[in-house]
Amino acid sequence: MSEDVKRFLDRLSERSANRGPEPSWIAARRQAGAARFEALGFPHRRVEEWKYTDVRNIARGDFVLAKEAEFSPATAATLALPLDAHKLTFVDGIFAPRLSDLADLPDGVQLLPLSQALENNHEAVGGPLGRLTGVDFSPFAALNTAFMEEGAVLRLAPRTVVEKPIVLQFLSRAGEQPVMSHPRILIEAGARSEATVIEHHTGEVAAANFTNLVEEIMLDRGAILTHYKLLESPEQDSHVASMHMELRRDSRFTSFNLCLGGGLVRNDLVSELNGEGAEVIYQGLFHAQGRQHVDNHTLANHNSPRVRSWENYKGILDDRARGVYNSKVVVKRDSSKIVAEQHSANLLLSDRAEIDTKPELEIYNDDVQCAHGATTGQLDEEAVFALRSRGIDEQTARGLLTLAFAGEVMEQVGLDVVAERVELAVAGKLPDRYHLAGLVEAAVALNED
Repeated sequence: MSEDVKRFLDRLSERSANRGPEPSWIAARRQAGAARFEALGFPHRRVEEWKYTDVRNIARGDFVLAKEAEFSPATAATLALPLDAHKLTFVDGIFAPRLSDLADLPDGVQLLPLSQALENNHEAVGGPLGRLTGVDFSPFAALNTAFMEEGAVLRLAPRTVVEKPIVLQFLSRAGEQPVMSHPRILIEAGARSEATVIEHHTGEVAAANFTNLVEEIMLDRGAILTHYKLLESPEQDSHVASMHMELRRDSRFTSFNLCLGGGLVRNDLVSELNGEGAEVIYQGLFHAQGRQHVDNHTLANHNSPRVRSWENYKGILDDRARGVYNSKVVVKRDSSKIVAEQHSANLLLSDRAEIDTKPELEIYNDDVQCAHGATTGQLDEEAVFALRSRGIDEQTARGLLTLAFAGEVMEQVGLDVVAERVELAVAGKLPDRYHLAGLVEAAVALNED
């Protein structure tokens, strides 16, 4: 056993010694997760799935588990999205009831922290928990299972429509010693239910913590779920996440994966299209600068006939940032009349920025419509000059053109407060005297000309 693995397992032993009695199935899963993590160790760059992402800074980190969820309400308010929503808040992985808002939940909606769900009815949670993401998926998934004790559970009864967004807020605190958290999110959407979930990661500027998240989402027949992941983590934070979705007949899942922060970020999104008429839409935008590293891996398994996947990811990289985008579509032998599209476009704002992009198709049926493409380029200097000739300074002109590049994804974002956060990160604070929408349209036209 390496010293890095031993250090993490020692933290697990310390926590286990202070934990009270728990159901035998939870203890068994923890043991399975710890054993699998010990066998696999941290991934290295000789492993194909981690070829471009070095996690040694995580492996060597001396992270502890947080003991309390203290966070200034005033600071939390400045970081939170100004949105009327049902909200669960976690500070360094610990549920923070004072910063949450669970009042007036509509009938048919169950939203509560995982710890409470396990205490109230652990058998009902135990069935779906871990069904999509097993300990064999990755070393980080195994590590999450070993430490699994907190997170969020959302259940929607059949035909339930939730009008207000549901926010899962994760705050990272700057403390004397870096902490780690291993949140688990479970979402079960009943037949023909509908909701919007916003997963928001942010924190204090000086935080340097490690979040290792696993999320399992199950959509029953005809369910519709729109999921926003807004990552605004501090630049020294590390964030590793696995999201698995199961879609049954006529269900639709839309993912907006918006990565604006974090020093080291890895997202794995896996969808299982298990019923005719199921549809998954992956919309992604990552904006990295400095020495940020953002790695997005997506997989769409077309397991039934007449299912559809559509994917559009945009990367904006500045300074010495690095981006990784790997997308794979798998069409099973008995899955005919499939429609699958993958689009990747990347903008490099610096000669030292780097992108590794790889869309893949693995098809075992001839009756399909599948396509993919990837492009990488820089800002059009003629378009910059054209905007400057209209009296716009160079920084604003470049910001507008960068925002125009992101526009194809941003046009699909249905929440203004989320779009505004992305626009601020991508283009900076634009002067009030400019009419943003009109200038972006002009910038797009100039880019196309």
